[in-house]
Amino acid sequence: MTSTHSPDPKNSEPQRDLEKAAQCGEPSYVWRAGQQRRLKLILEAAGERVQGEVLENGCGVGMYVEHLAPYAGKITGLEYEPERTRQAKELVSSLANARIIRAAGENLPFPTGTFSLILSHEVLEHVHDDQRAANEMVRALKPGGRIVLFAPNRGYPFETHGIYWRGHYHFGNIPLVNYLPRQWRDRLAPHVRIYTRHDLEKLFLHLPVRIVEQRVIYGAYDNIIARFPAIGKALRAILQGLESSPLRGLGLSHFWVIEKT
Repeated sequence: MTSTHSPDPKNSEPQRDLEKAAQCGEPSYVWRAGQQRRLKLILEAAGERVQGEVLENGCGVGMYVEHLAPYAGKITGLEYEPERTRQAKELVSSLANARIIRAAGENLPFPTGTFSLILSHEVLEHVHDDQRAANEMVRALKPGGRIVLFAPNRGYPFETHGIYWRGHYHFGNIPLVNYLPRQWRDRLAPHVRIYTRHDLEKLFLHLPVRIVEQRVIYGAYDNIIARFPAIGKALRAILQGLESSPLRGLGLSHFWVIEKT
């Protein structure tokens, strides 16, 4: 997606870092409770499929590749951003069953029916063409294989990818942006998509798949816990408890398990 942001020549390196965060999102750099919980969800959804050939489609700096490798028969991390590709290669270089390649999610460089499991972790919202990316994941999946998908939920009260305001990018959690009419919301956050359940259903509607599981999950709030342990842990327990309540629609991310028929 094209950004309207122009780097400040007086502070070009920080601005480039913010531009990368805007366009590509921020990958997991530290493994904490939130990542561990999502890993558990991935493994439960995958079952024995994780023992086959696994793809993480948009692997960032390789954290999930590293942590899935002990369970996988063979795992490939695919990343488009050059510097993150390099970092991911360094991270998994000692793992015999892991590799990192640079490619775009809309053009997966793999034969049809290659993978038994594909992980798409908070990536679909950043690709140039999310419909084509969904098509490609299904194509590359074996019959009976599964996609485990995490994507941002429009019902969450904060836009976690920041916004553009008057030509400048503002990083951080911005309240209520996703509740605006779509055209207004997309003017503030043209760099990232947000999904309702219906939006995701449309992506897979005409593809040879069945939806095994679809729900919304809350975050782990590790940053709050790091600063205020007791308050943060209480907040996490309360909010994750809402996942089985009528307020589940306010959660951070969609969690979908999609099986190729």
